[in-house]
Amino acid sequence: MNILLLTRYDRLGASSRYRFYQFLPFLEKKALSFKVSFLLSDSYLQNLYQRNRLNSFLTVLFAYVKRSLVLLSSRRFDLVWIEKELFPWLPAFLELPLLRLGPPYIVDYDDAIFHNYDQHRSSIIRKIFGNKIEKVMRGAAAVVSGNRYIADYAREAGVRLVEIIPTVLDIGKYKEVQRKRNNRFTIGWIGSPSTSRHLRVAGSALKEVCMNGELQLVTVGAHPIDLSNLLASAIPWSEETETEDLRSFNVGIMPLPNTAWERGKCGFKLIQYMACGLPVVASPVGVNKEIVDHGVNGFLADGAKQWIEYLKVLKENPKLCRKMGKAGRKKVEEEYSFQVAAPKLLNLLREAAEV
Repeated sequence: MNILLLTRYDRLGASSRYRFYQFLPFLEKKALSFKVSFLLSDSYLQNLYQRNRLNSFLTVLFAYVKRSLVLLSSRRFDLVWIEKELFPWLPAFLELPLLRLGPPYIVDYDDAIFHNYDQHRSSIIRKIFGNKIEKVMRGAAAVVSGNRYIADYAREAGVRLVEIIPTVLDIGKYKEVQRKRNNRFTIGWIGSPSTSRHLRVAGSALKEVCMNGELQLVTVGAHPIDLSNLLASAIPWSEETETEDLRSFNVGIMPLPNTAWERGKCGFKLIQYMACGLPVVASPVGVNKEIVDHGVNGFLADGAKQWIEYLKVLKENPKLCRKMGKAGRKKVEEEYSFQVAAPKLLNLLREAAEV
């Protein structure tokens, strides 16, 4: 089977890296071949993360023209596999004709991007784009969703074939933490500069528990501006060092505001923490409530009081940390690992190509 893969980003984009690129070697061994074409380059994403304005209109226009030209050759393929949408912020009536030129297509979502449009503050945007993703989904041979929230939206849109495949990792690449005594207890967070603002949800609690120096907050990949009021150390993200950085934590956290967009998140940082055998503390929002078994592999903290309580409980109970860490890793092995997801994805691609 010959597949045209249209990702949003190159390897720097976490969604593209974990939901597409990591599967390619496995799929190629199963006689699938790919032409990969990303929309936006690593340099574009770096500028976005640095929150500067170097991403010019011409850069995006060139990316859109390039993608349009790639789509003209789509008839040569058995299937088109798309991350989210072809062209962000172009209406469905421009996107769908290009999709109809080619073979069946499958669309993958790890975020509730339909809320970019249907909940936009501008009534004009809502009117023009509000049902864009619904229309793109409806025309697809299959939709892959990272969680139940997105899957429910796809089913309501009338999609016949919907498969929930969480954002997963290769468990073999994640070693369990070997905890050392007398080290300062480290609260850890990993993410991107675009999501580090979520730390503010637990900001007052984190500041309080770190005040006396017995606990410390370490972030990987955060934007410095989001740490200005926190007693935090910042480590730049690197694909080569991220697992070692994770293993330096004692607990992994995922604070989230309770908004429609965040309810569509896939909770991947929790999966990373748990793969390393770490207990977790997270906001009870969206898929977090499915990943975290409260009191078993971590805690769900609603409000500053609970964040403080649960972080202190873990600090004072090394045995509980180990017990929760083992339970979390077991859950990842059984439900959130590459080893479980890859065969499901292979079967879905084959089925979609036959539609």
